[in-house]
Amino acid sequence: MTPSDFSFDKEHIWHPYTSLIAPLPCIGVVEAHGVELVLDDGRRLIDGMSSWWSTIHGYNHPRLNEAAKNQIDKMSHVMFGGITHPSAVSMCRKLVEMTAKPLDRVFISDSGSVAVEVALKMAIQYWVAKGQPEKSQMLTIEHGYHGDTFAAMSVCDPVNGMHDLFTGVLAKQRFATAPQIGFDDEWRDSDIAPLKALFEAHHQHAAAIILEPIVQGAGGMRMYHPNYLKAVRELCDEYDVLLICDEIATGFGRTGKLFAYEHSEVVPDILCLGKALTGGYMSLAATITTAAIGEMICKTKAGVFMHGPTFMGNPLACAVATESLTMLQEGDWQTQVPHIESQLKHHFSKFEQLPHVQDVRVLGAIGVIELVEPVNMATIQAAFVEQGIWVRPFGKLVYIMPQYIISDDELETLCNGIYKVITRAC
Repeated sequence: MTPSDFSFDKEHIWHPYTSLIAPLPCIGVVEAHGVELVLDDGRRLIDGMSSWWSTIHGYNHPRLNEAAKNQIDKMSHVMFGGITHPSAVSMCRKLVEMTAKPLDRVFISDSGSVAVEVALKMAIQYWVAKGQPEKSQMLTIEHGYHGDTFAAMSVCDPVNGMHDLFTGVLAKQRFATAPQIGFDDEWRDSDIAPLKALFEAHHQHAAAIILEPIVQGAGGMRMYHPNYLKAVRELCDEYDVLLICDEIATGFGRTGKLFAYEHSEVVPDILCLGKALTGGYMSLAATITTAAIGEMICKTKAGVFMHGPTFMGNPLACAVATESLTMLQEGDWQTQVPHIESQLKHHFSKFEQLPHVQDVRVLGAIGVIELVEPVNMATIQAAFVEQGIWVRPFGKLVYIMPQYIISDDELETLCNGIYKVITRAC
């Protein structure tokens, strides 16, 4: 990239979660291979973020490239209204095979936020069809993150969920205290008590509860006990409330299970998927529910589910997703992710002794270092680049979600680089 490219970027391009008044510096990336980002000046960075948790197979994977090339010569896009095509059928068939029964009705959309919007609309329209339109509110837990569109914002953490500016115009949802017991800690029934009280008080008006199973992502990178989710399922059954699992971040092996709900041996009524669905090649998401729920939704006056994205079922994205899902079905992730977890636990153990580190937690291919104080984003980002690694913290959290193909040496370089930076900069 030339200086004029960076100048144009700075003057005209609005990057996510950045200010136009005091923009954060951007680095120029011209190529990506495996787990490395190639900068415009030739430097290579080991990527610890998997491009916001999506490129699980690594960059420029030959099989995913081939799937894209084969599809684009046939058709890159065709409307999904009144039309179907092999790529969508193949992808949805695999999703039905991979997810728990009776999840078998797949609605395709463009992004994770839209998948959540679709799930919330499904839940509300379901109760309208059943003659209970008063059941239109969502239950959820604090520290959650479900996306940046309006309905999704309404079920994000109301204080720390990045969306408190919009409090006055968002739909009013019901929040319970987030689970406090960690994944490996001893379970106590008291942890579910706040949510149980919420169900008891508000189930008559609750369409669904939405949460991220086992690991809460951008709302705090918190990992909670599997028994909590199991208790949530029991409350949903007792009080006749739908369970929506947002697995956009946790799905496709990230936590050590193909889907995080498997840790609790439960099945949601509605499941949201995205991010890694295409192996990070392009935006695609899916919302999956049961035949019983889907058929009830279609018994409203409208007679249909009222949603239809223009790029729904994009053939190019579906073709790449099909190949990514095929690679997951082959099972390499089942050895890769536990190995990454053991290596992260080894490397991250040294962070526990640092005085400015509040907590360290690891699950699957997720490693989190929670600091006592928030980081200076501009300073720490530059320091990571100097170490030859790409890590993008937020708030007090320095975390990584590496690609499943990362080598031991690459992971060690990544962890050592983080250690050097936070011991010097914090």
